[in-house]
Amino acid sequence: MSKRIRIFTEEDVAKHASSSSCWVTRNGKVYDVTKFLPDHPGGDDYILKYGGKDVGAIMKDAAEHDHSDSAYDMLDEFVIGRVGVGETLVSEDWEATDDFEPDETDTTADFEKNQFLDLRRPLFMQVWEANFTKSYYLQQVHQPRHLVDSPRLFGPWYLEMFTRTAWYVVPSIWLPIAGYLFVRSLVQFSIGSYSLPPFSVDPAAPLKAALAGHIAPAAFTYALPCFLFGNLVWTILEYIFHRFLFHIDALLPDHPAALTIHFLMHGIHHYLPMDRLRLVMPPVMFAFLSYPMTRLAHLLFPPSMANSIIAGSYVFYVLYDCMHYALHHTRLPAYVRDMKKYHLAHHYKNFDLGFGVTSKIWDYVFNTVLPV
Repeated sequence: MSKRIRIFTEEDVAKHASSSSCWVTRNGKVYDVTKFLPDHPGGDDYILKYGGKDVGAIMKDAAEHDHSDSAYDMLDEFVIGRVGVGETLVSEDWEATDDFEPDETDTTADFEKNQFLDLRRPLFMQVWEANFTKSYYLQQVHQPRHLVDSPRLFGPWYLEMFTRTAWYVVPSIWLPIAGYLFVRSLVQFSIGSYSLPPFSVDPAAPLKAALAGHIAPAAFTYALPCFLFGNLVWTILEYIFHRFLFHIDALLPDHPAALTIHFLMHGIHHYLPMDRLRLVMPPVMFAFLSYPMTRLAHLLFPPSMANSIIAGSYVFYVLYDCMHYALHHTRLPAYVRDMKKYHLAHHYKNFDLGFGVTSKIWDYVFNTVLPV
């Protein structure tokens, strides 16, 4: 199909039911008949009556007016796309079980049926050059597919390597950073923030101070509450990122660039929810998302407090990402098993509810709890 012929949903078509923009459908095709309205022999009111709707039956209705072959030929001049008929896999009837294992997707049949993304080819350029509307994209990207191996996002290996992250990479990178920040905070509480050289001048300074015994016991009484506050801060950030950044569906512009950003940030996870190498954030992505939050912490708090708060947030982030991986792929203790059912229901039952991953606390606060 030509890239100029777009894939629409019925909801897309229904929005065009006025004299300024009138679309109709017939046999799965979408027609923009706006320019034809003044020329319709029966008057524009008759077409507007069916604006945004299917006209197949009425055009064949002899009691109204059985259209000639030339009328159908004329209609073909106004075709702009077709109505997507992709399957719906997410269901309110879905129930999570402890041994849930989805069936592998038949990639050939999936693409032929849905005309969405071909899982046999790199996905990035397919989204970037997409011929489907935002409405069809959101409909399909939230219908989970499953493959044994991670499909390629990019063609070149030097780009692809940044999109795949094993779960153990997250604690390997971010726990040492959190530990360093906490030690820096203890030293700052002990000797004063401004007595410690900036990181850019001497990054090892807090470690040397700690080894030299310059951490006062009282520093822990100041740093630990900040660290625990950072834990709490992460839980609300987790909810905010998930609901208001990753699920910004309603505000998403109908443009390939916007759809591509959405797909890279979170759409691919809903499309391939069991992909073991795309269940935790790539370090580059988390560094990008966390940077403004860490800058804000340093604006709001003294350096000694800010570093403890950031350390606590990073530790809970590691817990979040490792738990997220476990929710998709591990049999778990009772509480975490309950959260697994809750999170999988977000993927397979209702993706507009259930944004908490480590806990449901903010779902209760903001009334987005997903009944499971």
